[in-house]
Amino acid sequence: MYTAVCYYRGMKTSKISVGLLDRGIQDVIPRTELLKDLLGGKKLRLKFGVDLTRPDLHLGHAVVLRKLREFQELGHTVVFVVGDYTTKIGDPSGKSKTRPMLDDKEIAANAVTYLDQVGLILDVKKIEIRYNSEWLSKLDFSDFVRLASNISVAQLIERDDFSKRLADGSEIALHEFMYPLMVAYDSVALQADVEFGGTDQLFNLLAGRNLQKKLGQKPQAVITSPLLVGLDGVHKMSKSLDNYVGLTDEPANMFGKIMSVSDRLIGPYFELCTSVPLEEIKAVVADIAQGANPRDTKASLAREIVRIYHGESAAQAAEQAFNDQFRDKKTPTDLPEHKTKKGADLAEVLVEAGLISSKSEYRRLIMQAGVKRNNQVVTPEEDPTLADGDTIQVGKRRFLKLRVR
Repeated sequence: MYTAVCYYRGMKTSKISVGLLDRGIQDVIPRTELLKDLLGGKKLRLKFGVDLTRPDLHLGHAVVLRKLREFQELGHTVVFVVGDYTTKIGDPSGKSKTRPMLDDKEIAANAVTYLDQVGLILDVKKIEIRYNSEWLSKLDFSDFVRLASNISVAQLIERDDFSKRLADGSEIALHEFMYPLMVAYDSVALQADVEFGGTDQLFNLLAGRNLQKKLGQKPQAVITSPLLVGLDGVHKMSKSLDNYVGLTDEPANMFGKIMSVSDRLIGPYFELCTSVPLEEIKAVVADIAQGANPRDTKASLAREIVRIYHGESAAQAAEQAFNDQFRDKKTPTDLPEHKTKKGADLAEVLVEAGLISSKSEYRRLIMQAGVKRNNQVVTPEEDPTLADGDTIQVGKRRFLKLRVR
């Protein structure tokens, strides 16, 4: 990121980063008014809320967090809203069915993990961390009825996800209609100046703007970032679809995942996940379009992303490990180890070690010849007896050495 001195009505004001309201941004509402505040030197309260449905953050989440970091470096206050109360409902955005509710224990555990990972991008010493149970839990039924009078049923069912579910005959639970109102009230309680989110959150963000206006506050500006396409090249990055790159993935695994990205996503990944200048990105994308081998460019992308989250030395080591394994066909030597007991079930071991998410994933991989033990494919009929020192490979990039006691 680089900055430029800006002028407003002929007066030198403040430094804002070039591309602050363009790169990695889809919507800015209202753009002119927000730009005026920025150029006028106003210090803004920037709201970013997360629900705690899953414990890990990935590169898709980082698109918004990296933009927030740019604003933070300009002296604005990031208000990080932990949705411990709204998580009990679950955001219906983009969902085809009602989400299951989480209990308080799960929510608390996920909150700790989220805040640790946010620190990889934001300066957590300078952010304001708030839990929306602070104000939502204090509303009684009459309070909620008064708030609900500010949003119409017609507005709610105009949402794409709700209208599609109604058209499909799918159920919509009444509590799901409450979600946009609750996150809108977060903006009122915090007196937010700007709210950030992905494009799938636009309805919720605008609901906050509208509620502030009706309750006599200056309505917040809204900034959305594009949704990062996942490793499958089709859907947005999501843990539930297993098409994600986690911010805490091991360097070698992170590098390998980026190398599996579709060639057509090299440009968007460079733009949304790194700070490489746009002119350089355009140049490499043009070279690929003219027939250049995309492998080297993708390796540069993978190296840069690993460097951001793990450092330069880890990025170089990850690239070397990748080349050894896939270019030079060498078996990795520095494998993570996992301790287990005699007679342990391989599927359970792989879930415990974090190589797979569930036994159903194990069954799918077995049917696709995607699991190897000591370089031999594990067949669906096998129930392998695990021994100390066994090397397990899952897919192309995930390895494990067993220590059986």
